[in-house]
Formats: sequence, C-alpha cells, structure tokens
Amino acid sequence: MKNSKRPSPPPYEILRSGSGDIRIDLRGNLDVTTAPVIRSELISTVQETGGGSVVANLADVSHLDDFGALLLSELRQQVESEGRSFSLDRAPETVEQILSLVHFDDESICRPLPRKERTNAMVRLGRTALRHAFNSRYMVSFLGSTVLSILSVIVRPRSLRWGDTLTQMEKTGVDALPIVGLIGFLLGLVMAFTSALQLEQFGANIYVASLVALAMVSELGPIMTAIVVAGRSGSAFAAELGTMRISEEIDALFIMGFHPTKFLAVPRIIAAMLVVPLLTLFADLFAIAGGLVVGVFMLNLTPHSYISQTLKTLTLFEVMWGLSKSVVFAAIVSWVGCLRGFQARGGADSVGNAATSAVVSAIFLIILFDSVFAVIRSYW
Repeated sequence: MKNSKRPSPPPYEILRSGSGDIRIDLRGNLDVTTAPVIRSELISTVQETGGGSVVANLADVSHLDDFGALLLSELRQQVESEGRSFSLDRAPETVEQILSLVHFDDESICRPLPRKERTNAMVRLGRTALRHAFNSRYMVSFLGSTVLSILSVIVRPRSLRWGDTLTQMEKTGVDALPIVGLIGFLLGLVMAFTSALQLEQFGANIYVASLVALAMVSELGPIMTAIVVAGRSGSAFAAELGTMRISEEIDALFIMGFHPTKFLAVPRIIAAMLVVPLLTLFADLFAIAGGLVVGVFMLNLTPHSYISQTLKTLTLFEVMWGLSKSVVFAAIVSWVGCLRGFQARGGADSVGNAATSAVVSAIFLIILFDSVFAVIRSYW
C-alpha cells in the first residue's frame, strides 16, 4: 500500500467573532511564491465579509519577505478604505524585523503604487488641448516680456549684463566655430561633387562654383548654422534655465527684485543675434573652400577661375539676405531655448524634456520661417 502525502494546511483561515470582528490566521511562508497566489483571493474574501475590525494573526508565519509585507500592506489599505481598523497580532521576532526594514508602520512609504488611471481618447484629447492652450498663453506672455525687456535695454544700455552677454557670445559663437566650419566644408564638398555629376555632361564645370556659392550663402548656410546652434546653444539655454527653475533660483531672483527675463534671457538672445551671422559667414567660406577642393582636384579647374566665378555670382544682396535670415533664426533659437527653460516644472526629467523640446521647436520654426522668407523673396 502506497503512503499518501499528508495534505498541507491552507495558507490562511478567516474566523469571525460574534461581534463581527474578523481574525485572519496566516500560516507558513509569505514570500514571493505564495503571496501573489493568495493575494486576490484573500483581499476579495475580506472585502465580502464586511463587519468590524480585522486582525492578522502572524503567529504561525515561518518566513516573510517584502512580497509578504506588500500583501499585508494591500490588505491594510483595503480594510482602512472601508472605514475599518486593521492590526497585526503575535508576530514572531523575525517577521517584526522584516516589517521594520520595509517601514511597514509608515503608510507613506510601505504602500502599493497607485494604478495608472485609464482614460479614453476624448479625455486625453481634452487634456492635450488644455495643455497647448496654456502653453500658447505662456508663450505670448513670454514673447511680450522679452520684447519689452529688449526695448528697455535699448533705451538704457547699461542695464544689460554685458559680462554675461560676452560669456554667452563665447559659448554660442567661438566654441561652435569648429563644428560649424566642418559641417560647412563637408556640405560644400557634397554639393560640388553632386552638381558636377550633372554639369560635367554639358561641359559646365565652372558653374559648380556658382551653385555652391548661391546655395550656401542664401539658403543652406543660415539654415545649417541655425540648426547647429539650436542643438548646441538652444538646448543648453533650456537646460540651464530649466535647472534654475526647478531649483527655485528664478523665483529667488524675482523675490530679490530682479526681472528674470531681462536678467537671464535677454543676454542670451542678444549674444546669439550677434554671433550667429558671423558663424554663418564662416560656414559660407568653408563651404566655398570645400567646393574649391572638388573643383581643383576633380574638375580640373584652377583656383583663380573658381574664385572668380564665385565672386561674379555672389552679390551684396545675396550676402545680406543670408545674414538677415541668420539674425532671425538666431533670435528664434535663443528665444525658444529660454522659453522652454522657463516652462520647466517638476524634477530632473523636466530639464531633459525642456532641452529636447527646445531643439525640436527651434528646428521646426527655422524651417517655417525659411519658407516665409522664400515666399517674400518670390514676391519681392
């Protein structure tokens, strides 16, 4: 005859007194393997019984880990949400040590995370619309504050923080010169090589110089320089001001009587508007140099003929048109970076979100305003 295994006792037993109070006798191990199994059944059973207070008897619990503590915490939360009292009884010393390690008595620490609220599409659409409406209102307010601050600086130049402005000019302009020059040189190489594949069929290699010069000076030079500045300085502005916002440094400046926009944003905007046109000129020169390399070593052009064709193609209007676009792009990049920094709220993740939003918004506005410039020029 085979010996049958003795059935193990159930992990818990619920006893109800005559006064309506409930006692839960927990047994064995309350750990990662058993706690998830009995969690839903135990909580639903206690919820259905109703009645008075609930006492969890832990005398027969041999082992408890953080999952068991979480089970007790969820049980306590369910009971107290119904207006009933919950307590533990006869807990062994080892169990009490585990409960003290997880701060079971501190309900603000040992409590299950709230479930993520599920909303339908209409609710999410409404929240998004309200958020964008608030952002639009803040954007208009910040634009007005920036314009008034710049006008105040024009009237009283001494009110501008010139030392901070020079520092920002160095960070935005001088430090960005190597990457801007490299990108311009590579763009000149690519444009010259690509255009040469077509123009060489007609024996018009000399017009490679015209194409590179016009494309860079009037279009690609200002755009690419502005995009590089947006990635470097625009994100830096947003991160710096966002960190100051969440650490309440901007609020402290306001309390001390400083105008935050004039104190922090205006030096950055003016610095960008001064140095980005110079960066654009350097990008144009490096792009022409890149085209010159292709023209001399691949198209059998002489340096003199290439430079002469470039000077013949370019006019003062083309150069000033590109520089005027770069000034507008610089104002957009710096203003958006400062705006996103001032809008930062919350913790450290909001700083990263502000920097990302500053770059994306700046690039979008650069392309948008460039299309506006193209329409204006077509009807000039």
